[in-house]
Amino acid sequence: MDRFFIVTNDGKDPDFTVTDKVKSLLLQEGKTTYLCEKNEDKRMIKDTIPDDIDCVIVIGGDGSLIEAARVFHAREVPILGINMGTLGYLTEVEVKDIGEALKKLAAGDYALESRMMIEGAFENGEKDVALNDIVVSRKGVLRVLHFKLYVNGELLNSYEADGIIISTPTGSTAYNLSAGGPIVEPTASMIVITPICSHALNTSSIVLSAEDEIVIEIGRGRNGTVEEVFTTFDGADMVSLKTGERVVIRRSDADTKLVKLSKIGFLEILRRKMKGS
Repeated sequence: MDRFFIVTNDGKDPDFTVTDKVKSLLLQEGKTTYLCEKNEDKRMIKDTIPDDIDCVIVIGGDGSLIEAARVFHAREVPILGINMGTLGYLTEVEVKDIGEALKKLAAGDYALESRMMIEGAFENGEKDVALNDIVVSRKGVLRVLHFKLYVNGELLNSYEADGIIISTPTGSTAYNLSAGGPIVEPTASMIVITPICSHALNTSSIVLSAEDEIVIEIGRGRNGTVEEVFTTFDGADMVSLKTGERVVIRRSDADTKLVKLSKIGFLEILRRKMKGS
């Protein structure tokens, strides 16, 4: 790796102290660096991203890394996260370890870990991708949603709930976990379906093959009213749907490649993050 694209969450590194350190250390190793340009909404300006980058370094938290993964998903450029957030399941390097980490990276002493992504496609041809999850949830006033869920063309269940989470293994420790869903080893290939506050006595999460196709169809509300919902990708971009409309969710053709520098496994990371030790 010789050309590095640095993405900074300027809310986490407002004076660019960490960013400047990363840039300086890479230059000392003879590497080329590019700093990400953002618009007034703090979003990456895609047209300014060079075509020939070898690696993306994200300075921020897991949310910043997920945003980068969605932007770069078609390129499949490896991503290294420097944690300036809180839990940091995805961000590999702590600030205190930057010097050692970048030396290992420059020397080629790293591994790449593949994380599956999912995509949601709509009847109008619009589509988007997610590294963590795609969530269908209510829009506007507090009320129960009615929707049907199909797997490979077959009706799986009809739900009355606040919404539903379609999660990747990476996303299993995010909203899925908060909603009572299972934790999944992040490099696995599977899709987890977890209802949000389901109005039923026995509605558990369902784990499907990564090759299954899921369709969520929005039903009618009470008294036959038209429902309006949001389909949200990784808690960021949203698409509005109404009664009778569908979103088709399947595995994305692209995976996210994470740069791994340490030998610490997922179970050890999980123990540390959950217990704070």
